Amino acid sequence: MKINRLQTFLLWSLMGVQVLNLSGCQSDSGGEETSSSIAVTSSAPATTTTVTATSYTWQLPPGFPTPLVPEDNPMSEKKVKLGRQLFYDTRISANNTFSCGTCHQSAKGFSDGKVTPNGSTGDVHPRNSMGLANVAYNSVFNWANPNLKTLAAQALVPMFGESPIELNWSGHEEEILDRFRYDAVYRDLFVQAFPDSAEPITDMNVAKAIAAFVSTFISGNSAADKASYQGDTTAMSESAKRGRELFFSERLECFHCHGGFNFSQSTTHDKSVFTEIEFHNNGLYNIDGSGAYPLDNHGLWEFTFKPEDMGRFRAPTLRNIELTAPYMHDGSIATLEEVIDHYARGGRLISSGPLAGDGAKNPFKSEFIVGFMITAAEKTDLINFLKSLTDWEFICDERFSDPFGNQLPPPHCLQ
Repeated sequence: MKINRLQTFLLWSLMGVQVLNLSGCQSDSGGEETSSSIAVTSSAPATTTTVTATSYTWQLPPGFPTPLVPEDNPMSEKKVKLGRQLFYDTRISANNTFSCGTCHQSAKGFSDGKVTPNGSTGDVHPRNSMGLANVAYNSVFNWANPNLKTLAAQALVPMFGESPIELNWSGHEEEILDRFRYDAVYRDLFVQAFPDSAEPITDMNVAKAIAAFVSTFISGNSAADKASYQGDTTAMSESAKRGRELFFSERLECFHCHGGFNFSQSTTHDKSVFTEIEFHNNGLYNIDGSGAYPLDNHGLWEFTFKPEDMGRFRAPTLRNIELTAPYMHDGSIATLEEVIDHYARGGRLISSGPLAGDGAKNPFKSEFIVGFMITAAEKTDLINFLKSLTDWEFICDERFSDPFGNQLPPPHCLQ
């Protein structure tokens, strides 16, 4: 009996063995695929620089592995509590107008619904706000930075970044920290979160607390999870089940970039044998037929300057994808229907204007973006599968809500 990739995926899931590398980009012979879409920047064992926390109790969905925790930022309930306050407090920006939660709203899967966000001073960011579900499992962060390998390091980017300015800490660091130093509640929260620090209220500890809080954003109770991991055969509609078959088929190739339990290949955890980091060019642009991407959105090329890395970006998780529109690294595709059309064509055609070009002919495009035929009914099934990845238990979890009450829960959470 021939077992397809979907059956293998479900079988290993039910056995409690994680499938991070199961549907990775490998050849039929079992060797590593020499794909032009992949840039593996680290093949070291996943545990060389990180360890799992033993003093913190994770609330993990059934079948999920334990996230890795940096040695210099162990998890604690006190740190998570502080991080939640900081994440939603607008005093974390120089002008008291923006918080992390401004661009990462629970109702939108911890994205913001904009094509690209603006920072606290009005600077427009060139990249779309990513959802934050399961970031604790990421092996790298942001859309195309191979060097950001911890959440605390990532948090420093919106804090201190100057192009674009987001929270605007550069030149305002002491001013912002003083807001927390002279707040009795925050002084106590920092001391409890960092009891061994002589000076607990620092920029690095702000980043570490936010990282600890965001690490708890674990989503794994969607209808698809309940069907795959929890034995609930009625959790998914028949249409979604057909869409699942399409998603894991060689015809559509979706799973090559969005595989494993987190539907993203750049994932690591306590069961990982090695750290996997991947970036892909999906044929979104091909300016003047040269393979170029728009200014400020060159992807991995911005770090390597290798021609073949032009337009390569990390494939994010597809969890809660129906809530995180618009899509792609620059938010340039509005709906899931249009996303499927893009991949069905094998790349996007822009007929006129400064970005004109046929992405299907991009010389650096991933070999997995080849196009496919899909009927209207199949398209509906595929979208229903993607919607089955929405985890309302996660979205409505009060542990992740705004403690200041500025962000209301989505209507679905009030039903």
